[in-house]
Amino acid sequence: MNLETLLRPELAGMALIFFARILDVSIGTIRIILISRGYKTLAPLFGFFEVILWLLAMNEVMKHINSGYSYLVYGAGFATGNYVGMLLEAKIAIGHQALRIITTEKLISLPVVLRQEGYGVTSVKGMGATGEVTIIFTIVPRKKIPQALEIVRMFEPNAFITIEDVKPHTSGFFGEKTGFPAGFGRFIAKKK
Repeated sequence: MNLETLLRPELAGMALIFFARILDVSIGTIRIILISRGYKTLAPLFGFFEVILWLLAMNEVMKHINSGYSYLVYGAGFATGNYVGMLLEAKIAIGHQALRIITTEKLISLPVVLRQEGYGVTSVKGMGATGEVTIIFTIVPRKKIPQALEIVRMFEPNAFITIEDVKPHTSGFFGEKTGFPAGFGRFIAKKK
């Protein structure tokens, strides 16, 4: 037996471990986010595929139990899977986020412009450390956060802004949606 014959199956096994870990950890990242957003129907489905891929990777690790490379590849796949999962989550941007904009400026145009761009806006007066402030609240789909922030920075460059994840919501500015997207959303939405 030559070295080339020995290395081919082991390299294929290492590649399988690496890519299975990338997939299962990426799916796991999305699953955890779905759980935190309340998607009780979709999260277990992702979990099913996640554990199947994990078992595939572990089976291959067990075949190469005496090879230290399998442990290194397993760890590298896990780390890469975390990174890929975060990239995927940022791209699909599930859910909504709450923007809290605090400014000491006398606001006139910012709430109007945000409303014109289709965002629901609630503003209240408050008292900060240096005097009166205006607090603007709005709920924004995660995919539209960059556009909303651009508007805020254009009109109130010195505003203090916080962003928080919010769970599914009903009524209010968003109201009842109809059509296929809303029906699909109700299917995968959090059940009470």
